[in-house]
Amino acid sequence: MNHRRTSLRRLNRYLRTSDRILASWDAYTEFRTDLDGWPFDPDAYGRRAAVRDGDTATAFASTRAGARQLLATARLQLQHLPAHLTRTNWPGQLTILEDALRRLDALDKEWCQTLAQLPEGTGPGSEAYDDALDEHHAECWSYLDDWAYHGRAILDIQAATRRTGPQPKRPQLPALTSRPGGYRATRR
Repeated sequence: MNHRRTSLRRLNRYLRTSDRILASWDAYTEFRTDLDGWPFDPDAYGRRAAVRDGDTATAFASTRAGARQLLATARLQLQHLPAHLTRTNWPGQLTILEDALRRLDALDKEWCQTLAQLPEGTGPGSEAYDDALDEHHAECWSYLDDWAYHGRAILDIQAATRRTGPQPKRPQLPALTSRPGGYRATRR
């Protein structure tokens, strides 16, 4: 139970942080792109996009450890919620989150392969490493954005589950007792 609460807090923190990152990005792009969305300075725009992508990935890192469990719990909770407390879009949102997590897992495997292919001694701060990391973050960003956009569904399902109150316990059945004299099967 405590682990789930921690995971929920981390998800909530990610949602708030990603909202701030996106608001900052929107403010940046508003005055640095033309009416068609093309940047006035493509290099500066690309560097700022890399910061957005990296900051979003960093913010999601603590959420990621419990993401699979959060999804599984939300699916289970959704099955037991009364219809009047659910939203029709929740199952679809959970599917989007599951797909995004699978794609992030695949991109992480590619990242490990990329790291293995970098020249020995290449690490953070080197141009080759930083360029590869920026590319990795750029590939991950849309899936992280899916979590930022649809992750609230997990918190909403949790809140709806709490509104249902404590789940009823299964009734205790009386213990079976033997009859005096025992039980005898009779044949005819």
